[in-house]
Amino acid sequence: MRNLIAFIRKYSFFFLFLGVEALAFYLIFRNNHFQSASFLNSTNEVTGGVYTKYANLSDYLHLKEVNDVLSDENRRLRDSQLQSFERLFGENIIVKDTVFKRKYLYTKAKVIKNSTDRQNNYLTLSIGSKNGIENGMGVIGPNGVVGVVKNVSDHYTSVVSVLHREAKISVKLKKSQYFGSMQWNGEDYKMIGLKDIPNHVQLNEGDTVVTSGFSSIFPEGLNTAVIRTFEVPEGENFYEIEMQLLNDFKQLSYVYVVKNNALFEVKALESGREEIDD
Repeated sequence: MRNLIAFIRKYSFFFLFLGVEALAFYLIFRNNHFQSASFLNSTNEVTGGVYTKYANLSDYLHLKEVNDVLSDENRRLRDSQLQSFERLFGENIIVKDTVFKRKYLYTKAKVIKNSTDRQNNYLTLSIGSKNGIENGMGVIGPNGVVGVVKNVSDHYTSVVSVLHREAKISVKLKKSQYFGSMQWNGEDYKMIGLKDIPNHVQLNEGDTVVTSGFSSIFPEGLNTAVIRTFEVPEGENFYEIEMQLLNDFKQLSYVYVVKNNALFEVKALESGREEIDD
């Protein structure tokens, strides 16, 4: 014990120097966006390989659950294919003179790290800027919204999960089309809150909540959660609603990053509108 105390005394200035340096770096990364982003991107590159190996092992141990989810999704996709339908009235043809273009592109990504037990949770994906991923893109799973891209390195992506106290997702009631914000309260990873729904709206347990499409990040109409409980606090004009997420965040193995091809045009239009408002 004496030797330890003597050692600390002898090198006390060195330890003090390390402590001050650590504090300085913390303040730099905490208060400067550029350094913070650079540090996070570098960290993604260094730890990405480790996360990938761990994810491979975890996927192997949960192959049955993964296959069940993928089979379910493949079934829904096959249900929507043209080959799954037949003509109701023989060879009658309805002509629709409409031109379509692709608005959303989807990039499959493997989840190599995911947390659900913290107040602010994140995911790490096995793709990055080399795959066309950019900050602000939406991420969806087999059953609705997963989160929003926060930081991107060449080969890895960090995502702010919907299980994050600061994450707000614009959603609406599928039945009545009333819209509000979906936000987690930091407790049960299966449950999430819905805010800003007026108390005159008729609600039922089991009502489906879908993406609103207002954010330009997620396509409109993605089933995301179902209502489990609701009440109007005394003196309030809005419901207090608890919903169950359709995605099981403890079983997410693969997700899709969503690119809105019209996002640049929308942002430019909104930017011009803000200048006029100013």
